Amino acid sequence: MTGTPLKAVILDDYQGAALAAGDWSRIAPQVEVTALQEHLPSPEALAKAVGDATILIAIRERTPLRAEHFDRLPALKLVITFGLANASIDLAAASERGIVVCGADGAGEPTVEMTWALILAFFRNIPQEAAAMRHGGRWQQTIGTGLQGKTIGLVGFGRVGQGAARVAAAFGMKPLAYTPNLTAERAAKAGAECAPDLDTLLDRSDIVSLHVRLNASTRHMIGERQLGRMKPGALLVNTSRGPVVDEKALLDALAAKRIGGAALDVFDIEPLPLDHPFRTMDNVLTTPHIGYVTRENYESNIADAIEGIACWLSGMPVRRLNG
Repeated sequence: MTGTPLKAVILDDYQGAALAAGDWSRIAPQVEVTALQEHLPSPEALAKAVGDATILIAIRERTPLRAEHFDRLPALKLVITFGLANASIDLAAASERGIVVCGADGAGEPTVEMTWALILAFFRNIPQEAAAMRHGGRWQQTIGTGLQGKTIGLVGFGRVGQGAARVAAAFGMKPLAYTPNLTAERAAKAGAECAPDLDTLLDRSDIVSLHVRLNASTRHMIGERQLGRMKPGALLVNTSRGPVVDEKALLDALAAKRIGGAALDVFDIEPLPLDHPFRTMDNVLTTPHIGYVTRENYESNIADAIEGIACWLSGMPVRRLNG
């Protein structure tokens, strides 16, 4: 390819890390890559910032890409997304406009680690105690809760759910797993018991941890009725996607102290609005969707993104998600 290089833009590079996370020279001089750190919430803002880009690299679901976005980006021909699924991209709308969408694979381990970081931080009151140490507060102001012997219910039992089960076993916990069509044999291979249904898992668990993809069947799968089945002191952990939980129902349950608390890395709206109640409730631990944000995972995704662009340039796209 000769002439003017194609323009590629990395969206929502919050930490300014994407350009240093891989060898972009592999696609130079055919492609010129830039990165945007600011979040662009509207189609108009995206079009103004991206302009005549031929390629967009989406870091997970940070920016939606739907028909109204594509219609303002007439030069767009390729979208590469971190992950092999992205509920924020309208694949049908992309196909209708001749836009190829490809995935970049990562690892499940970072989210497993984040799940347990949230659980441990919540039960051992680490944010409160660390803040007290930093700001000269009272020495030892909380009493933690141990994990040994407790039951963790894992809703979704793919790569992340199975990894979480193995960690639970190391803590002397009882992993209980549920997903449609899960068999006792498959659960046992990862050291878990298979729950016959979601209600049973909710009834028995001291911790309920969500590890499902967001789709029509999982949206609001945890609502008022499901929260009502949880133990009064149980913790709900969500490192999957915000809309898996009915946010209003969860806010009501937390405000009424009907469950022990929530540890959340994902939300309906991201970035989470500054005035959102989750930011200030004393029985909620929040982090800004960093479950997958590790140096190693970025390097893996960026390597696949670069490969994806190179293959598309050669006419042989890989890990294609549409068409």
